[in-house]
Amino acid sequence: MRIDVHFNGSSTGQHDVHDRVVLVVDVLRASTSIAAALNNGARAVIPFEGVDDAIMRARSLERSEVLLAGERKMAPIQGFQLGNSPREFTADIVSGKTIVMTTTNGTAALASTSGAAEVLVGCFANYSATLAWLRAAARGGKSITIICAGTNGRFALEDAICAGRFVRGIARRGIQPELGDAASVAAIIDRRMGGDLLAVLRDSEHGRALIEAGLGDDVTYCAGLNTHSVVPVYRDRQVVRLGDR
Repeated sequence: MRIDVHFNGSSTGQHDVHDRVVLVVDVLRASTSIAAALNNGARAVIPFEGVDDAIMRARSLERSEVLLAGERKMAPIQGFQLGNSPREFTADIVSGKTIVMTTTNGTAALASTSGAAEVLVGCFANYSATLAWLRAAARGGKSITIICAGTNGRFALEDAICAGRFVRGIARRGIQPELGDAASVAAIIDRRMGGDLLAVLRDSEHGRALIEAGLGDDVTYCAGLNTHSVVPVYRDRQVVRLGDR
């Protein structure tokens, strides 16, 4: 089996994911928000690239059962009940709800996974739970593609470190995958820079922008390791907890 990493989700093609297990990583903040929502009892998260498409989908659902969530340029979208802060997705707000979500980077990365055998959503918050599932897939011989959402079409340090941590976690204790060059680089980045996650996230380009926007608590939340045990899986155009239908 083989592990590949793509540092820019917008450049990922169907041939990169076909019949593979795919992990989508957007640490700051969509992956972490999705993990928080499902961990706190949301029924599903339905991702969309565009704001208008998200609004139309929400209107097709029972009003009492749906919440619109998302951001553009880090700010909540006018008329939406939630932004993209993982701190907003508390149990008292999201339990039993379907979340229709659109974000600048993360939901677009999910849209690039058509043709994959399975699609998971990962971050530091649900690292160990997701890693266990990926290792099981690797032992079964499935090749893995890790897609970093990036920031506005550019490399994002926090996503690369997270991807590298997954690469390193998969490639140990009897699993010896072939690594693509980007997977090898991601593993090196995590090994050399991933010791203090909060410090590196705060010093990353997107982390600094969030702090300047008054969202420093989001950065702290997203740096938390293994705070959630949920494994989000993207099936039938919605993200649900692994094991749910």
